Formats: sequence, C-alpha cells, structure tokens
Amino acid sequence: MNLFVFGLGYTALQFIRLHGHRFGSIGGTVRSVEKAKAMEALGVEAWRFDGEDFDPAIHRHLERAEVLLISAPPAEGRDPVLEHFSEAIAGAPRLRWVGYLSTVGVYGDAGGAWVDETTPLNPATARARQRIAAERLWLNLGASARFTVQIFRLAGIYGPSRNALVKVADGTAKRIVKPGQVFNRIHTEDIAQVLMASIEQPSRNAIYNVADDEPGPPQDVIAYAADLLGREPPPEIPFEKADQTPMARAFYEDNKRVRNTRIKSELGVRLRYPTFRDGLRALFEAGEADSVRKP
Repeated sequence: MNLFVFGLGYTALQFIRLHGHRFGSIGGTVRSVEKAKAMEALGVEAWRFDGEDFDPAIHRHLERAEVLLISAPPAEGRDPVLEHFSEAIAGAPRLRWVGYLSTVGVYGDAGGAWVDETTPLNPATARARQRIAAERLWLNLGASARFTVQIFRLAGIYGPSRNALVKVADGTAKRIVKPGQVFNRIHTEDIAQVLMASIEQPSRNAIYNVADDEPGPPQDVIAYAADLLGREPPPEIPFEKADQTPMARAFYEDNKRVRNTRIKSELGVRLRYPTFRDGLRALFEAGEADSVRKP
C-alpha cells in the first residue's frame, strides 16, 4: 500500500512511526521546505503545501496513493485540501481509503452527559463549526466515490513528548479546577491502531469517536503526573481566576463524556491505554521523564 498524508504533524507522524512498515511508500505535505528536508530522515517524502501554494509533484503522488490521511485542519471557513485537490483525489485511480481527523469538539457542550456518534452536533466555537463543515464535505466526496471516507473524532491527544509529565517537569502545568468539568483523552498509539484497523476493514462514510474509556477532571491528570514524578502537584486554581489564552479557555466551554463503543464493536479495537493513568504510567516507565524524576 502507498500512503499519502496531508499534514505531517504530530499525530500523523506517530501513526507513521508505529505502522509505517505496513506501507510500500509514504509521502505527505508540510508547510515549509525546511520541514520537508527533516522528513527525509524518517523515510518520508514530503512536499510543501501551506494552504495556498503547493508543489505540483503532489498531484503525481496522489495518483499512486491507496491510503490517504487528512490531518490538515480547515482554515478561515474552508478546507484547503479539498479546495486545491478535490478533483485529483476524486480521480485518484488507486485510492481506496480516506481518513479525516476531526475532533470531539463538534459535539459542543453536553453538560457532562454522554455523547456518541449519533448525538446531534452542537458546536460551541467557530473552530468546531469549521470542522463540521469539513466533515460534511469529505463525506459528500466519498458518498459515491470508488473509495471510502472515514471520519475520526479525536479526544484530547497525548503521547511521547506531549503529555502532563512534560508539563509538570518543565513547570508549565496548571491545575485548573472548574467544578463538574470532564474531558476524554486519547493516546497516540491508540489513535494509530484505530486508523490501521479501519484501513484493514473500511466502511463507507463511517464516523468514529476516538477516545479513552474514562473521562475525568483535568486537574486529576496533572496530579497523577506529579505523583509519578514524585513531585508536589501545582496548586489548584479556580477556573474564573486562571490566566489562560482565549483558545485554552474555549476548551472548557465543552463538558461531555464521549462514548467509544463503535471503535470496539465495528473495528475490534482494544485500547492499549483505556485511562489517562494507563497512558501516563506507560510513558513514565518508558523513560519519558528520566531526566526529571527528581525535583
């Protein structure tokens, strides 16, 4: 199989790290020539696409692609991938699977209640509304195409180098408390196994929540990471008094518990890290924080 990725960012590269050996060739897009050169060390051919300008070679490699992963987000109310490459994708002769990485933010605020893939969407932010529009465009493209399109709504992503252990260690962790607030999370290894399971058994216009089993308060995650490191957790800060960017505060507008039943029942996925404790403990034991275990 040949894999092409629009948006060779953190999540996509973690997928390639774990499952790249399953593909005959791997290519994708980055936003700069410098990053394209950095991809060579990973065995990934990369071409520049900044949302407007792009390397014409991308068209040639789309013709070879059998698996297409879309990790690039929408921008300013449009999906740049579809805007520039919809015809090339629709006509790609070997393409059989398209996966679009979205977010559980499309559900909006459920007041702490459970949501699943059938829950009506109720976006609270402009970013979430743009994601919904992009999802619909991709599903429309795949409705009558020779290939299948799958939507993956991701919970809060964490994994190597991006997790609460690192934040506690470098002093940037904040234990912000908003009573009743919960989030789901998902380890990059579990995202990767969901994507691979779907590639092996695609389902036309399928939508999957990719989340862990245990939604929980964000302050508990920080406290657990501090405990693993043998450190005192940072003091609790009431949400109303927390100094946060507008984007960070926007995450707290959504309060919901995300069901992940479909990835288990339809794809046969068994999460490696069903709770944040499982994921953080594994990262810690793998040496994620070797240099900072002692205060």
